Amino acid sequence: MSHILVTGGAGFIGANFVLDWLREDGADAVVNVDKLTYAGNLESLASLKCSNRHIFSQTDICDRAALDRLFAEYRPRAVVHFAAESHVDRSIEGPGGFIQTNVVGTFTLLEAARAYWSGLHGSERDVFRFLHVSTDEVFGSLQPSDPAFTETTAFAPNSPYSASKAAADHLVRAYYHTYGLPVLTTNCSNNYGPYHFPEKLIPLVLMKALAGEPLPVYGDGLNVRDWLYVGDHCAAVRAVLAKGRVGETYNVGGNNTKTNLDVVHTLCGLLDELRPKVTGSYRQQITFVADRPGHDRRYAVDSRKLQVELGWTCKETFETGLRKTVQWHLENQSWVSNVMSGLYRKGRDECHAG
Repeated sequence: MSHILVTGGAGFIGANFVLDWLREDGADAVVNVDKLTYAGNLESLASLKCSNRHIFSQTDICDRAALDRLFAEYRPRAVVHFAAESHVDRSIEGPGGFIQTNVVGTFTLLEAARAYWSGLHGSERDVFRFLHVSTDEVFGSLQPSDPAFTETTAFAPNSPYSASKAAADHLVRAYYHTYGLPVLTTNCSNNYGPYHFPEKLIPLVLMKALAGEPLPVYGDGLNVRDWLYVGDHCAAVRAVLAKGRVGETYNVGGNNTKTNLDVVHTLCGLLDELRPKVTGSYRQQITFVADRPGHDRRYAVDSRKLQVELGWTCKETFETGLRKTVQWHLENQSWVSNVMSGLYRKGRDECHAG
C-alpha cells in the first residue's frame, strides 16, 4: 500500500483534506501527523475510525527522530504540509508558539524529508513531492485600488502569524533551489466550511448567534477578505500535488471578496431562514468591538495561474458554500458543543494511537 504523509491532518483544513482524499477508492493511505494542540480534533475524523488506510500519529513536527521513524516505516511518495499555528489573534498574544511550529517545525520537516528523499532511487525519487500549504497573508495588506495578489507579489507580512508563514515559505523555496528537493507551495485565501474551530469569524458568529450572544465585529467591519470553501481548497491541493510544476507557487482564491460585515449579515440572514428566532433577527446581535492591532485592511487573490495551468476552478460560490457551512453547523451541534466544553480533547479513541 502506498502512502502520503499529511501534517496537521486533525486540524480544520487538514482534516477536510484527509476525508476528501480517502473518499476516493484506491487512493494512497494517509499517515496523518498531528501534535493535537487545541485546534486538533480527532472527532473530525470519526468516520475513519479504525480504517487501515488512515494511520494517525500524535507527533510534533519539531520532533526530528519521530519524523525519521515515520518516513522509514511508511515510505510516503509525498508530504502535504498543513500543520501550523494559524490564528492571528493568538499570534499577537503569544508569538513564540508560531515561530516554533511554523518556522522551526517546517525546517525540521524539510530536513527529514530531504534526508528521506536523498536516499530514494529511480521512480521513487522522481515522483516524490513536498507540498507546503501557506496563506495569502504573507503578502500583507492591499489598498482599495491595488490589484489582487499574484504569485510574484512581494512578501510584506504584518502579523507574527503571517511573518512566520512567510519565513516557512522562504525555507521551502530555499530547499528547492539549494538542495533540489521537489517542492510545491500553495497560498490560499480565507477558508470556511465544516469542522472549523470556532475562533475564526464564520464559526464564531454561528456559535454566538445560536447562543444568543453578541456577534463581535472588529472596527468598522469593512476589512475585506477573499473567501474560499474548504472543499474547493482541497481540490486545488490535489491538483497541485498531481500536476503542479516543481518549485512553483500557486495562489488559491475563491474569487469572493467580502467585507467582514457583509459576511456577518449574510450569516444572520441564513440563520433567520434556517433557524429563525422567536422574534427579531440575528442581525440585532451584531456588536462592534475595538479593532485588533495591525489588522490588514484588504486581501484579494488572483488564481489564474492555477486555473490556466492545472484546470482548477471553484465549484462553490460564496452563497452555496456558506449555505452548506451553516447547514453543517446546525446539523453537527454536538461537534461544536464538544469543542466548546473541551470534551473533544478527552478519551481519544485508541484506534487513532500512533
